[in-house]
Amino acid sequence: MGSHAAVLGRARSADPADESRPGVAALGWAGRVLAWVVILGAVAILAAAVVVPRAAGATPYTVTTGSMEPALPPGTLVVVRPVPHDQIGVGDVITYQLESGEPAVATHRVVAVGTDMTGAYRYTTRGDANDADDRTPVRSEQIRGRLWYAVPYLGHVSTVLTGEQRVVGRTVGAGLLLAYAGYMFVGAVRDRRRRKPGEEGS
Repeated sequence: MGSHAAVLGRARSADPADESRPGVAALGWAGRVLAWVVILGAVAILAAAVVVPRAAGATPYTVTTGSMEPALPPGTLVVVRPVPHDQIGVGDVITYQLESGEPAVATHRVVAVGTDMTGAYRYTTRGDANDADDRTPVRSEQIRGRLWYAVPYLGHVSTVLTGEQRVVGRTVGAGLLLAYAGYMFVGAVRDRRRRKPGEEGS
């Protein structure tokens, strides 16, 4: 029995599959790290585009023209949040209604601030890539918010999808991310249990 066990032991140590285990383990570890990076990146994008704006009372918009290049090229997601009008100054980027009460908006930089005969604020704006100021000063009631942060390229996704599709996509995406994260976590726990101390030498 002893000699038989010794032969088996030598056979196991000579198995090519055993020699490749460190490489396989390294690849498995790298795959898990990559998967977690993808998950965390997707969650960060989801948070930047949806969760954070809603929690902070902010609003996301998509830049569709090149008037604010190079700082905000087309496809950039800009998130703006309301601020007191007397806190908006020269150099700030604001999103405002082109016509008061209408949905169409523009995102330009404030280049001058003044008041009218009634003392109400009037903001002169201009796109960074434009040679001239916008023709009509912006009134306080037209302003939707001041730029909080911007994420390049993310606005393309929002532009392609309709409002209902965005809601469905966010819900499904969040569910898939959570499910995949749970799957990866359970797999890691299972692998750790399989590699209990003393099992590899038995």
